[in-house]
Amino acid sequence: MAPFSPAVGRSGRARNGAAYARQVVDVPALPAVRIERATPEDHAAIAELTVSVYVGGGLAGPEYGVELADVARRAELAELLVVRDDADRLVGSVALVLDGDFGEVTESEDEAAVRMLVVDPTAQGRGIGALLMTECLRRARAAGKRRMVLSTSTVMTAAHRLYERLGFTRLPERDWSPAPGVDLLVYALDLD
Repeated sequence: MAPFSPAVGRSGRARNGAAYARQVVDVPALPAVRIERATPEDHAAIAELTVSVYVGGGLAGPEYGVELADVARRAELAELLVVRDDADRLVGSVALVLDGDFGEVTESEDEAAVRMLVVDPTAQGRGIGALLMTECLRRARAAGKRRMVLSTSTVMTAAHRLYERLGFTRLPERDWSPAPGVDLLVYALDLD
């Protein structure tokens, strides 16, 4: 029997990424996590976590830290979701864009986008990122969106693997650069 992989079933055949992403993601390593909409009281913790992981982890330069820390603005442009562990500690966050555009990612009204996915380093590898992404896909479908898009830095290879496991594919024709020396890759998943 082939080993289990989210993108490849036990039979060894590739799974339909969109169908897999519709399933509930099991997070056995964190038995009592919950995902919920962020509140203004969460903004400081989201800012601290996001700046720490992106800038402190060498995934983004310090100049981007100002935008990463501006969670109040992000909340005006997107729906912020958080994951809390069994100790009520915020261990992950993502911005889900269902209307308008936030960061030049979407190209049409039937596209949703995710931005600034972050997982606490102490909780990485436990399915928190997949849980957040799957919830974003569920909410985008419920909102009638046809496609989910996202942009990611070339250095965020762990995130690339997560997106590909969920069935996202690259859209190199939409890659872009928000600043000199900052190259972003675009991924998409059809939600039909």
